[in-house]
Amino acid sequence: MSDLYGSDFMTIVDEDGTEYELEVLSTLEYDGNTYLAVIPAGAEDTEDLEVSILKSVEEDGESILCAIEDDEELQAVNDLIMEALYEDDEEDED
Repeated sequence: MSDLYGSDFMTIVDEDGTEYELEVLSTLEYDGNTYLAVIPAGAEDTEDLEVSILKSVEEDGESILCAIEDDEELQAVNDLIMEALYEDDEEDED
């Protein structure tokens, strides 16, 4: 689902069946994997909002999103995503 401004939204369901709507800020291909930077959809106070980074993995033929458990992998992906987000912001200002 997309809005008029081009944001991407997705709904995920956890193991307990609880649904969460997320806004995808950025998608990154790194080291043969896909990563997504997401925030809760509709969040009003974006200053204190924490960006979550999820890894897309294939399990039983389906793509699922999971937390990154390796600290080095998380740091590398975080650095690349933040660099890309800031780069996009700078391009928007020009």
